Amino acid sequence: MSNDWRATRVDEVRSLIVRAEPDITEEVKWRKPSNPDGVPTFSLDGLVLTLETYKDKIKVTFAKGASLPDPAKVFNASLDAGTRRAIDLKESDVLDPEAFVALVQAAVAVNRE
Repeated sequence: MSNDWRATRVDEVRSLIVRAEPDITEEVKWRKPSNPDGVPTFSLDGLVLTLETYKDKIKVTFAKGASLPDPAKVFNASLDAGTRRAIDLKESDVLDPEAFVALVQAAVAVNRE
C-alpha cells in the first residue's frame, strides 16, 4: 500500500485496537497475487477482527460483530450479515475512538465467553 490516507487510517485504527486490548495479536493472512500484502487479522482468544484496504476505503470487520452492543452506531456495513459486522472508513469519515475501543473490548469479551 502506498503512503496515502489509507495507510494513515490503518495506523490510526491499529493504534486504537492495541489501546483497547494490549495483548491482541496481529497476523497477516490470506496473501494472494491480487493482494500480496495480505489481510491484517487481530486475535485474542479467537479472531476479533480483520482490517482490509480497498481503493476508496478501509474496512474493519468484526468476526462476531452481530453479537456486540453498538450504542454509538459505529457499524455501517454488513448490517444484515448473520454473524459479522463491519465499519467502512473513507478518507473524510470520522471514527469515534472511544466507541471503537469499546467495540474491540466487547469483541474480546465475547471470545472469552
